[in-house]
Amino acid sequence: MRTRTFTLSLLLCITFLNAQESILGFTRENAKKQKTLETAFEAKLDASNLDEWMQIMAAEPHWVGTEYGEKNAKWIQKQFKSWGYDAKIETYHVLFPYPKVRLLELKGPTSYKAKLTAVPVEGDEFTAQGDALLPSYNAFSTDGDVEAELVFVNYGIPSDYEVLDKLGIDVKGKIVIAKYQGSWRGIKPKLAAENGAIGCIIYSDPADDGYGRGDVYPKGAYKNKTGVQRGSVMDMPTYPGDVLTPGYGATKDAKRLDRKDAPTITKIPVLPISYEDAQPLLAALDGAVAPQSWRGGLPITYHIGPGPAKVHLKLEFDWQLKPAHNVIATIKGTDFPDQWVMRGNHHDAWVHGANDPISGMVALMEEARAVGELAKKGNKPKRTLVYCAWDAEEPGLIGSTEWVEDHKKELQQKVVAYINTDGNGRGFLGAGGSHSLQAMVGEVAGTVKDPQRGVSIKERRIAVDMVRGGTEDFELYALGSGSDYTPFIQHAGIASLNLGFGGENGGGEYHTIYDTYPHYKRFKDPEFAYGVALANTAGRITLRLANADMLPFEFKQWHKTVSGYLDGIMKQTEKMRKEVEKHNTMVDKNMFELAADPKKPFLKPKKKEAIPYLDFTPLQNELAALKISIEMLSKMDVSKVSKEKRNSLNKKLIQAEHLLTSEDGLPRRSWYKHQIYAPGFYTGYGVKTLPGVREAVEEKNWKEAQEQISKLAATLKNFDKHIQEMNGML
Repeated sequence: MRTRTFTLSLLLCITFLNAQESILGFTRENAKKQKTLETAFEAKLDASNLDEWMQIMAAEPHWVGTEYGEKNAKWIQKQFKSWGYDAKIETYHVLFPYPKVRLLELKGPTSYKAKLTAVPVEGDEFTAQGDALLPSYNAFSTDGDVEAELVFVNYGIPSDYEVLDKLGIDVKGKIVIAKYQGSWRGIKPKLAAENGAIGCIIYSDPADDGYGRGDVYPKGAYKNKTGVQRGSVMDMPTYPGDVLTPGYGATKDAKRLDRKDAPTITKIPVLPISYEDAQPLLAALDGAVAPQSWRGGLPITYHIGPGPAKVHLKLEFDWQLKPAHNVIATIKGTDFPDQWVMRGNHHDAWVHGANDPISGMVALMEEARAVGELAKKGNKPKRTLVYCAWDAEEPGLIGSTEWVEDHKKELQQKVVAYINTDGNGRGFLGAGGSHSLQAMVGEVAGTVKDPQRGVSIKERRIAVDMVRGGTEDFELYALGSGSDYTPFIQHAGIASLNLGFGGENGGGEYHTIYDTYPHYKRFKDPEFAYGVALANTAGRITLRLANADMLPFEFKQWHKTVSGYLDGIMKQTEKMRKEVEKHNTMVDKNMFELAADPKKPFLKPKKKEAIPYLDFTPLQNELAALKISIEMLSKMDVSKVSKEKRNSLNKKLIQAEHLLTSEDGLPRRSWYKHQIYAPGFYTGYGVKTLPGVREAVEEKNWKEAQEQISKLAATLKNFDKHIQEMNGML
């Protein structure tokens, strides 16, 4: 018995060692070289550089078009050149509105004029830079001068308007006030306008983003009563980027839409305010008391209205073309110069932007510096590395989108993958992206140690997921929108990742004047340990993609994930059908339901439209066929494939993600080409998987749902053909 136990233990040990020695996409010999390279890379990372560079880049406000923004771009370019990169600045000319008039008044039953100004705080000199600070506003709100009764709409998302409808409250001709959070901010004015509102106010409620979370700044990290979240309300679910040049680069001489014809500028004026300014407006409301789930943390009774509170909102903007400076730095690959691995992080901010985006930008730069040093010592990457510092991300992913649109054909032919970072802090690894990269990212995460816990960042991520009801598997989340990966994956069909640490760095500084170096050093990542962890993680991923013998795309986990998406939609559809059938059965039995209006306590419910049976078999059949093809491909041993065949297969692998797109794009928003992932039409940043089918089902557009099933099945069929062609090459 002891002999059998010893033998089993030895076998397990040998299996573990073999697993440790192997790296996805590498021959056994080259895996050892890669591990040595990554160890040398990690040893070069220095937290003091991140600290020093943040102080430089976050010293002054630097939104798109500012002198300091251009100064930062040129400084970044200079650093890359000193590290051995061919670095250049590519400039686009994009529409950017600057606020000229911001007026919000309570006209009745009491009077109040909103201050619309955040106060400087003791101990943070950056908050006292006066006129240099960007006024609080929502970019791509339309100009407007409106006066009307006020209605509180909770978070201003679709389910909130359903509640209002049941309560018999109409926002037509009214100005709505909504809380931040619940969805991306741009959805709030979009839905308000669709429901007939003529203006929209957005505020941060202290229960969500203030003293309800913890001590406020400067005592604690959270939003004080005067803090205001800036941000774009451009209709990015339609398309991101320059509003006047949809689908093509905003070069100096580009043909531009007339501003009145730009579909992504809001239809009604929108203004963000502090909870100090929101309280008098909400306190003046009467009408129904808000449902329990709608109530926030202010010391008032939350009423919905409409009225008797009446408000006057006046906004006027200076609409000008501004230069957006993208820094593009390149190290040419030794073996495959026409295969590019791309890294990116934006450098513009709403104000100082220490956390968003400079914490990510300095991590990218330290990664690039270490890679450059290795290259100078003879460890040049096999594939070309392209490091990007994007401008104009904050007003609508503009810098990256214009660059991708301008270079789209070349990028689709050459880019292996795009790895994005943005703000960063303490805590757990957040990793999302193309699920063909999931296995590789999981491997890398197993090699990087968490600075606080000493375990791998993979182990810590899984532990957190399990506490939250997840599985024991390392999984990427699906990408919707919200940062510069969007044009790469959603429009150009390029495999993409988004990486960052967080979860233990809470605060209320987001897009406020309080996102400063002192705030970051006190509350976010004081020793920049997680900045180094981000550089280490993203750098290892970049180097593996750059040096792999066979590009480390793995499709078994991709197939499992996509099959789960389909299963979820089918279950959702069946649930909807059963609910309708149950309702209609009750109607047939003369059952009555209590109406929301207390004046009409009983109403005879109407039958709901029956839900037809959708035919999902085309998708089921294609996924079944794909499973066979992918299983065959997964049996490939990289070490046994000739170099010539590996090179041919790599060219096919680069094109794989693009096969998951459709040139027609999604219904009513053709800019979004990807058929597996997209931001939701009414969720903004939030992802919708298998979006064409899922959103048609959610909107109960059954004809379109069946059409999208057929379209997606055709996409999967082409993808399967591509996998089969790779199998044929073996």
